[in-house]
Amino acid sequence: MVDGGRIKLKTWQQGAVAFGSAVGALLNPRRADLIAALGETTGKPAFERVLQRMKSSPEGKVVLLERPRVISANVGHAWDLPANTFGAAYARFMGSRNFSPDDRPPVRFMDTDDLAYVAMRAREVHDFWHTLFDLPTNLIGESALKVIEFEQMYLPMCIMSVIGGTARFSQKQRKLFFQHYFPWAIRAGTQCNDLMSVYYEQHFHEDLQDVRRKLGIVPVPAVP
Repeated sequence: MVDGGRIKLKTWQQGAVAFGSAVGALLNPRRADLIAALGETTGKPAFERVLQRMKSSPEGKVVLLERPRVISANVGHAWDLPANTFGAAYARFMGSRNFSPDDRPPVRFMDTDDLAYVAMRAREVHDFWHTLFDLPTNLIGESALKVIEFEQMYLPMCIMSVIGGTARFSQKQRKLFFQHYFPWAIRAGTQCNDLMSVYYEQHFHEDLQDVRRKLGIVPVPAVP
């Protein structure tokens, strides 16, 4: 894992971990460790494709070379940036929810250092994407972001999360999601740039709207 030792699993063991993690995550969606394990044990081919895309991108190559980590020691300066910047918007997002960038579970089930880093990076940029797409962290917002993550990475876990999330919606929430959030998320995830090849930390000082335009990101529209 990143920040520790990875665990090598045989095929049947990966299946067992994936099944157990899926069941556990459905029963308790707040178990980030189970969701992470599900993503790793079912997502190796997807992470391999992301890795190749990053290697083909000038900015992605730098990310892979420097391997920045989204932890408090590295992103704490965002709280001191001007209010219009992407970094300040990220700081407001995190601070208003009392989130810490240090709370992400480690990667345990990737075969190589490169894949482990890509999996960790995907996990750690999640809150950057929340900020850029202006999505809330409630069940609807998280489900919409999982649609975008699937469009960007094709991780099976994202589809599983959307299915599990929508199953817990009320009738009103389900109608709102499929009429408003889902169509937007499909468009937003396909029309923006390759978001895994972005060195977000180097754009903290830039105007939030400029970063969105540069990446082709359209924030979620207001609910009519």
